[in-house]
Amino acid sequence: MSTIYVVRGVGTAPTKMASYDAALAAANVHNYNLVTVSSIVPEGASVEEVDTAPNLGPAGNRLTVVQARATTAEEGTVAAGLGWATGPGPGLFYEASGEDPEAVRRAVEDGLAAGRGLREWEFDDERVVITAAEADGEGYTTAVTVAAYGESEPIL
Repeated sequence: MSTIYVVRGVGTAPTKMASYDAALAAANVHNYNLVTVSSIVPEGASVEEVDTAPNLGPAGNRLTVVQARATTAEEGTVAAGLGWATGPGPGLFYEASGEDPEAVRRAVEDGLAAGRGLREWEFDDERVVITAAEADGEGYTTAVTVAAYGESEPIL
């Protein structure tokens, strides 16, 4: 089965979308058409946190992701958190974003606990990753945490 890569990035730029693109570039997932899915880790998949995504295929391909994203034009903190719970069967991702990294962590942990309670699956590993950035109020700042599901696929 494939690997799901968890990557993080922060970007600053003069527009909201450009800062998001810069954050994706920092994580090396900026050259794909991202398709966001809810939160299930397929059975047999491994989840691996890496500094930046490896080459996942040609530019312009479709890449399936779960992502947390926070953007601000104000001075202050933005945080994007992603957590996962896995075991021998399927697993879960939960994401949250906001201005307080600890509150984002608690929201992810609470979401994972609620998701585990809805399922009769076995979970034996849980991780939470928070990406935080300090914004200076000059332009826009975005923090992303992205789980990229294996290789990209042609979109056409």
